[in-house]
Amino acid sequence: MNARLLHSPMAQFPVIDGCLSVGGIPLTQLAARVGQTPFYAYDRRLLDERVALLRRTLPSAIELHYAIKANPMPAVVQHMAGLVDGLDIASLGELKVALDTGMDPGRISFAGPGKRPPELAAAIAAGITLNLESFNETETVARLSQEQRRPARVAVRVNPDFELKTAGMKMGGGPKPFGVDAEQVPTLLRRISELNLDFQGFHIFSGSQNLRAAAIVEAQERTFELALRLAADAPGPVRLLNIGGGFGIPYFPGDTPLDLEPIAANLERWLPRVKDKLPQARIILELGRYLVGEAGIYVAEVVDRKISRGQTFLITNGGLHHHLAASGNFGQVVRKNYPVAVGNRMDQMERETVTVVGPLCTPLDILADRMELPKAEVGDLVVVFQSGAYGLSASPTGFLSHPPCAEVMV
Repeated sequence: MNARLLHSPMAQFPVIDGCLSVGGIPLTQLAARVGQTPFYAYDRRLLDERVALLRRTLPSAIELHYAIKANPMPAVVQHMAGLVDGLDIASLGELKVALDTGMDPGRISFAGPGKRPPELAAAIAAGITLNLESFNETETVARLSQEQRRPARVAVRVNPDFELKTAGMKMGGGPKPFGVDAEQVPTLLRRISELNLDFQGFHIFSGSQNLRAAAIVEAQERTFELALRLAADAPGPVRLLNIGGGFGIPYFPGDTPLDLEPIAANLERWLPRVKDKLPQARIILELGRYLVGEAGIYVAEVVDRKISRGQTFLITNGGLHHHLAASGNFGQVVRKNYPVAVGNRMDQMERETVTVVGPLCTPLDILADRMELPKAEVGDLVVVFQSGAYGLSASPTGFLSHPPCAEVMV
């Protein structure tokens, strides 16, 4: 049997002469070029291919936005800005990164509860769209808009009365800090009209990390129905309708990649109706993890190898302080292993069951628990796949004051 098929859990990265390759560069050479471990590496080719897949499959009228929170590395955001139709941000820091790309401010939107007045003021000055999350925020935006003598561009983030079933994280339905409850939106729309804010439309986001096309189809249908109902109370034409995303990627054994075809077919059915009722609306699909998650790897170096009461441990110089999600401490109820490999021993047939841990003085610092891997030695490179989203920026990098991690685009 082919060694690559045996030992490479993620086929998007080729194996050449027993070594994983990223962006056409063997992993050992890439590590030397970076000049340190640990590091994250993101493959431009894979980013291009993922956007191209969506363009081929989804209706052409659907606009794609990149949610910067998934991976805010400036080089990644700059690259994605050249591929997608808009950017979505969640902080003032992300606003600066987004504006640096040269993206038209009219195609940048800002979501998140608890936006501070300086963030709101900067967004108004930049001319981006603010997704309003509460009545209080709306009043603050109106005051700041008057101070700047510039009409703020606003959309209403709606907390729908439904959720995205089987979602990894549920962002809508029930009591939520995100958005305005759907039943309260008509009242807010009247207030927006009274305040003379520049109404753009709606942002309706119900969940994330879903691998079931049927659940996404159902959520999108209910999203369109809700948007059409709410539009009846809008203070002006709906010019944008952000239907969220929710597209997931496979992380664990048994996960099946998301089938885009049923989603595309459902959108094709709905778009004529939506365009008939909301002729000026741009229909936006906001994606983060799905665009970048599979294009990245995390690489740490084995610094020690030990056996404790019959169990073999590989101790690396990386861990949860760089990759909280892979350690199982970023939303997992029951810890599962991410796909992991020994990147410079992909063709080695000798196997062993090991636990890969980091250098931190906590039992939570685990990258792979009792996983079968090629036998590794000090100096070998452990690779964690599916690491392009919610990696370094979602991790407690200051924990225990260990050295920082590098990031590169290849």
